[in-house]
Amino acid sequence: MSASLFDLTGKVALVTGGNTGIGQGIALALAAAGADIASVARRDSDETVAKAQALGVRAVSIRADLTSLEPIERVLDEATAALGPVDILVNNAGIIRRSDAVDFTEQDWDDVMNVNLKVLFFLTQAAVKRMIADGRGGKIINTASMLSFQGGIRVPSYTASKSGVAGLTKLMANEWGKHGVNANAIAPGYFATDNTQALQDDPVRSKEILGRIPAGRWGQPADIGGAAVFLSSAASDYVQGIVLPVDGGWLAR
Repeated sequence: MSASLFDLTGKVALVTGGNTGIGQGIALALAAAGADIASVARRDSDETVAKAQALGVRAVSIRADLTSLEPIERVLDEATAALGPVDILVNNAGIIRRSDAVDFTEQDWDDVMNVNLKVLFFLTQAAVKRMIADGRGGKIINTASMLSFQGGIRVPSYTASKSGVAGLTKLMANEWGKHGVNANAIAPGYFATDNTQALQDDPVRSKEILGRIPAGRWGQPADIGGAAVFLSSAASDYVQGIVLPVDGGWLAR
C-alpha cells in the first residue's frame, strides 16, 4: 500500500479540544501527515500550534467555549480565513461528571450532553453544509468511548452521550456518504488524560483497569494518532460509520 494514501498534505483539519491530551495527540499526528491544523479550545492552544508548526505545517489556535452553539459559525469562519476550507473535522472536545446515578443532578446531565453530543452534532452539521456546498466532501471523526459499548459506573450522562456519539456517527455516514463525506469514530480506551485523572489517582480502580488491559498500561495521547490519520486519509475512503476502538485490548478481555 502506497504511503501516499495516508498523505494529508494540503488538507485542513479542525480539531476541537486540540490543546491537550488526546486532542493534541490527534492534531500532531495529522500535522505529521501534512495537514494544516486549527485547534479549537476554551484556552489557547499555543503548545499544539508550536509543535505543529515545527512539523512544517500551518497551525492556528481558535478560542471558543463549546458548551453552546453560539461560537460554531465563528469557529469555522476563523479556520477558513486562516487556513482554507475545512476538510477534516475531529470532534474531540468533551467533558465528564462523576456521581452515583441515584444522586446525579440535572445540571451535570445537561452540561455533559451539551458539549459531548449537542454541540458535536451542530458543529458537524455546519461544517458538512460547507463541504456539500463546495462539492469537496470531507472526513468527520468523532470521539466515542469504551462507554459507547459498555455502561460504566457513576457517569450516566457521559455514558448516554458517548452511546449517542456512536449512533450519530452511523447516522452521519448514512446521510452524508453520498456527498463524499466519511463519518467515523474513534473509541479511546483508558488514556492518561485529565478526564481520567480521578481513576489514575485511585489505586484500587487503577489496578482494576490495568488488570484488564492486555497491553498492560494506560494509553498515551500519541497512541491515538495512527487511527486518526487513517480515518482522515484516502486510505479510509470506503470506510463509513465505524467506531474504531483504540484500547490496548480492553474490549477483547
